[in-house]
Amino acid sequence: MGELQVEKLRNNPLKARYIKQLLADITALEQILENKLFERSPIRIGAEQEFCLVDSSWQPSNKALEILKDIDDPHFTTELALYNLEINLDPILLTGNCFSEMHLQLDHLLAKADKAAEEYGNKIILCGILPTISKRHLDIGYMTPIARYQVLNEVIKEIRNKDIELHIKGVDELNIHHDSVLYEGCNTSFQSHLQIDPYDFVDTYNWSQAIAGPILSICTNSPMLFGRELWEETRIALFTQSVDTRASSFLLNEREPRVNFGNNWARGTVVDYFKESITGFRSLLTSNVQVDSLSELKQGKIPKLKALALHNGTVYTWNRICYGITNGKPHIRIENRYIPSGPTTEDEIANMMLWVGVMLGRPKKYDSIHTKMDFNDVKGNFFSAARYGMAAQFYWDGQLLSSQQLLLDHLLPMAFKGLYSMGVAPKDAEHYLKIIEKRIGSANGSRWMVKSYRKLRKEYKLPEALTILTAKMYKSQQKGYPVDAWQLPRGDEFVLNKKDKKVYQNMNTKTITAQDSDSSELVLKMMQWKNIHHIPILNDDLDLVGLLTWTDLKEYLKNPNKVEDRIRDMMKTELITITEDESMNRARTLMEENGINCLPVVHGKKLVGIITTKDL
Repeated sequence: MGELQVEKLRNNPLKARYIKQLLADITALEQILENKLFERSPIRIGAEQEFCLVDSSWQPSNKALEILKDIDDPHFTTELALYNLEINLDPILLTGNCFSEMHLQLDHLLAKADKAAEEYGNKIILCGILPTISKRHLDIGYMTPIARYQVLNEVIKEIRNKDIELHIKGVDELNIHHDSVLYEGCNTSFQSHLQIDPYDFVDTYNWSQAIAGPILSICTNSPMLFGRELWEETRIALFTQSVDTRASSFLLNEREPRVNFGNNWARGTVVDYFKESITGFRSLLTSNVQVDSLSELKQGKIPKLKALALHNGTVYTWNRICYGITNGKPHIRIENRYIPSGPTTEDEIANMMLWVGVMLGRPKKYDSIHTKMDFNDVKGNFFSAARYGMAAQFYWDGQLLSSQQLLLDHLLPMAFKGLYSMGVAPKDAEHYLKIIEKRIGSANGSRWMVKSYRKLRKEYKLPEALTILTAKMYKSQQKGYPVDAWQLPRGDEFVLNKKDKKVYQNMNTKTITAQDSDSSELVLKMMQWKNIHHIPILNDDLDLVGLLTWTDLKEYLKNPNKVEDRIRDMMKTELITITEDESMNRARTLMEENGINCLPVVHGKKLVGIITTKDL
């Protein structure tokens, strides 16, 4: 969205002017295409690196704006959350040592950011979803205080007219709702850009769709959210649901979420792609666009198409088409949005090279791919990769192939061919694609993370396991070795002084609860069967309203006939609670002073965990 001042589109006096300019931009784009003004060569590549900021306890930081100011470099920009920043790498010609040169720039800029972050006790983590992100980091206070983020949040909430719902089912299940779009801030990606020939749009774009599943399968790096094992690339489901406006789809005529893979092969021209986007997704934002694109075109200038760019910036296809200008010439590029950040910059550049190589190495037999493969197979392949990563199987060329088989036997040879056809140095190609080959034979980022997490959970509670996992990721990233060479964590990567421990690091989050309308006898029997000493009681709104304790159970066992019918008639309602960010010392003091053996941990009125004397 750049420097545009954005506002809500609904009930906005600028609406008519903005819509007029949006339509003018489409007409200008048509004229640029018809008059063959688009640059077709040389081909350039580019990338955007999103990364996370963590504090000394490996928790998400809120220092992004201060760090950004100290970095003082136009390559860096804000992201939705205050624990994320983004680097925009310089576009570079696709030839010679371009990938290793891009790698050098990326490492240089990350080192610059790391130095600025150190001044605030922060560190940089490259990962699709930071393991230590929790529900408390999605409070509105963590949203970057910039108008376009706040407006987008308000508009999506207004259209949905209800809280944002999140439901992802993998090994575990996450079913939760929230009142902002900050779930999107959990995601960080390494977005690769490849300039394409606009006059070969259909074949090129459809090929990018066809290969998306197999490419994603070897690059997955986001298997968890809130300590739950979900999809191998949970970002795909999380981002889709975090900005989903379809609660009011009968008003917007949306058949797909705003984050989508598409529902059919591309047909027509690149202009038709943008027309489809405008037809399927109404504009959420507006801006006071002063420049008329058609007038600029008549004057011999190349327009920036700002209104179209603003609309395109709120429709998130996983392979997104972007319009841009380089050296005064317009171009079209594909933005690959599905590959996550990390695990290392070596891995990221290798991922990008694989994608670019396969894009350019398409054999003639796959020309007009839309006539040879069923789109639903391609879309199914993409979501299979997101769910299962390297364990996915793909429908490809009339066969059902494993991820490893398809990559090794088909896509890697294509990648070498495509890179060599563009004059990429063999040394570069062999170095980075060898990383992919080794990863195929071992494990990618998501598999490493799952194995590490399961190992740690045998010994540590959930918050401590996630903290150690994050610390191990950072230390491995600092060494620079690709993920296939990473060792599993030992457990000593982060040891917190007991006096510095917070409640969230010790509390039990998987707590058996009951509702105040439940049968007292049944709940007390459950306590007896499971040897539970404390059961928090919730009301119909799932607010914490009471507590049953072992004392209540013992009274019941003495005289079962005298127990009240309903929990609300016998539970304790004057509760002493604590919040998850308070210290364990404070928890100990509260229990000792009040002669109690447990403390419900709350976020507002909601129960998020429980601390008992055993945890002390």
